[in-house]
Amino acid sequence: MLITTTPTIEGKTITAYKGLVTSETIVGANIAKDFFASIRDVVGGRVASYEKTLRKATDECLQELQERAEKLGANAVVGVDIDYESLGSNNSILMVSASGTAVVVEDKI
Repeated sequence: MLITTTPTIEGKTITAYKGLVTSETIVGANIAKDFFASIRDVVGGRVASYEKTLRKATDECLQELQERAEKLGANAVVGVDIDYESLGSNNSILMVSASGTAVVVEDKI
């Protein structure tokens, strides 16, 4: 399935709009990760554990978006917007949300 942030897909024609699809993934931060991240932030560099968690949450969110689009009979999702939010009293929860329009596309003739 094609998933894109653009409103159209080069070389394809949208033949049907199936509707809005949304997805959310929420993950909690680990205390050990927080401790090592704070050390890493002082020393500098990238925080690989957070990057891995963020990538996994984003992948899960997009997978769910795809599944919801497929249930509507779509073969693509256009105009996708991905947002990230920190939640909780100490921002220890990460939410990834995505939305887009489920469509049916065909090759242009």
